[in-house]
Amino acid sequence: MIEALKEKLGEEVEKLQFELNVTLPSEIRRAVEMGDLKENSEYKAALERQQFVRARLSQLRERLSKLSSIDVTQIATDAVGLGSKVVTKDEKTGLSETYDMVFGDALEFQEGQVTMSSPIGRALLGKKVGEEVILKLPSMIRRLRITDLKTIHQLKEDEIQEIP
Repeated sequence: MIEALKEKLGEEVEKLQFELNVTLPSEIRRAVEMGDLKENSEYKAALERQQFVRARLSQLRERLSKLSSIDVTQIATDAVGLGSKVVTKDEKTGLSETYDMVFGDALEFQEGQVTMSSPIGRALLGKKVGEEVILKLPSMIRRLRITDLKTIHQLKEDEIQEIP
């Protein structure tokens, strides 16, 4: 799973690297040839895109570096950890919720994803099926019971949400 994510991010890095080194320089060169750069919207757009691509490349390289440092064999096979899908039941309301444990450096999270450094992520980390999780929030204390757990080792490739 982590290898598939690294491959996907690597492909995006290659695509952006090509845009940064080939496509954008030719667009900038073409805009410069039009003259008067103060009012040249193509030139400004190309420079803005260049800045965005550089920032995105930096972010992707940092994520790849973090992913490379993960040793999947060190992630528990029977407790909540990175990549786990956890189903909990609120002991007061009886409602079930599903959480996917992810890194915390993403720009956008999908519904149900929680970072391991968030309050709920910290509360769930290392817990097993049947254990009670006490989640201390500013306005209340929630008691959750873990009813189902699939670790990164048990999930099929299509069940795994991208770890941002």
